[in-house]
Formats: sequence, C-alpha cells, structure tokens
Amino acid sequence: MAEQTQNFTIEQFYKYVGQKKLMGGKCLNCGKVHLPPRPLCDKCLSTKFEWIELPQTGTLLTYTVIHVAPTQFQHLAPYAVGIVQLENGVRIPGMIKNTPLDNIRIGMKLKVEFEETPTAQQQQWPQWPRYYFVPY
Repeated sequence: MAEQTQNFTIEQFYKYVGQKKLMGGKCLNCGKVHLPPRPLCDKCLSTKFEWIELPQTGTLLTYTVIHVAPTQFQHLAPYAVGIVQLENGVRIPGMIKNTPLDNIRIGMKLKVEFEETPTAQQQQWPQWPRYYFVPY
C-alpha cells in the first residue's frame, strides 16, 4: 500500500523504529529498497515510494569494535558496530549487543531488537528510539 503522504526521511524511519518496526522506502518504479529512506531513487531517479516493513533477521557482513567513542556513547565503550545484510538483501548498520565482543563472527545470524528513546543530557544529539542487533 503506497503511503504517498508520508515523507521518506530519516525522521519518519525513526518514528517507525519507535513503533518497533524496521521500515525502508521501496521505489514504485524500479523496486529498489532504500535504507536509509530518501526522496529520490538513486537507481532510476523516481520520486514515488512506499514504506515496506523489512525483515528483522540477517547475517553479519563486517564489524568493528569501538574503543574510543563519541561523547554520547563513551559509557558503552568498548562496543561493536556492524553491517548486517537482512534476509531481503538490504544492508543496515547497527550496534551488536548481548554477546561478548570476542564471540562476534562474520557470518553470524543476528536479529533486530528495539529500545526506547534514551534520556540524555546532551541536546545536540538527536533523541531517537534505537535499534540494535543480537545473536539468535
């Protein structure tokens, strides 16, 4: 179902994350799924999209362990961030949680989980709900 009245923006993406949904923008002309969403298809230049719900499981393609983190994430360091290829082929970055860092392996199966908007003292960082990945 096309949702032409909704914006295909990162803000709308995070509104869906707050509803525990992982959504992407699917081009109605060529079918390419964009994540993050955007108002213009980078394959065919169409501006016609619909929101589609994305799979919540995938495979870890690559990752890194962050030891020196930005101020707003220092309390989490060290932590892992990876690129996960979802079951439909779309790739998405995200933190990897709930597993020891030395257990993380390329090719491991991961699923998306969600958390509420964090409360933070720093106003310059967007206060959006978050998604992250855990092994399954």
